[in-house]
Amino acid sequence: MRVRSLTLAVAGLALLAPTTLPDPPPREGAQQKPLAPRSEGAVRAADLLAKVRDCAQVSRGRYRTDADQPATVPVCGTESAVHWTADMDIDCDGRPGTHCNGSSDPSFSGATAFTQSDGRYLSAEELPYIVVPGASDIWDYRAHGVHGGSVAAVVYRDRVQYAVVGDTGPGEIIGEASYAAAQALGIPPDPHGGGTPSGVTYIVFKDSEVSPIEDHAAAVATGERLARSFVKGD
Repeated sequence: MRVRSLTLAVAGLALLAPTTLPDPPPREGAQQKPLAPRSEGAVRAADLLAKVRDCAQVSRGRYRTDADQPATVPVCGTESAVHWTADMDIDCDGRPGTHCNGSSDPSFSGATAFTQSDGRYLSAEELPYIVVPGASDIWDYRAHGVHGGSVAAVVYRDRVQYAVVGDTGPGEIIGEASYAAAQALGIPPDPHGGGTPSGVTYIVFKDSEVSPIEDHAAAVATGERLARSFVKGD
């Protein structure tokens, strides 16, 4: 992302202790970060994942998770949401800060596709947001009730983080979120080598909106309400 000498007594106790499988290592060069202590809100990750177990594909084709990977990820849809499961690359674009700037991120851009209420670009360090692929022949997010400020539930293992749609990316690649979103989920947020290679589910609620887009508390409140409804029915 030592070998220690033990007494026989300690070693014996260790053999009797239950074992757990370690988490998969982060990508090479990623900074280690502690896992988030809890999810936002009361809707469980398991309940959200159960609702998106099946895929009714709405995209015309499939997406790559990275430029050198095969296209394997479809965008799926329900009556009230679109969803996909992919990796998470780190988006550090927008207003520069301590962790997101031209020095820390070789692909840094000072702009985001959507701006906050005062006209400034979003801060990837401060605002949990996700990135949707730019409109293309594969899928046009705008045709499915998704736009800047749409509310998303991002699920990673047993954690749920609410976010907004804050940026767009390449038209053929999917699976990206802001530094703040990754950090909140316990995913290494370093823009150079951070992220996770799989296991992140993005659920975007159709025709939802947080205004102003930078109001994360409003995103949590709206996301929790929509997630409860989504789990109960759809």
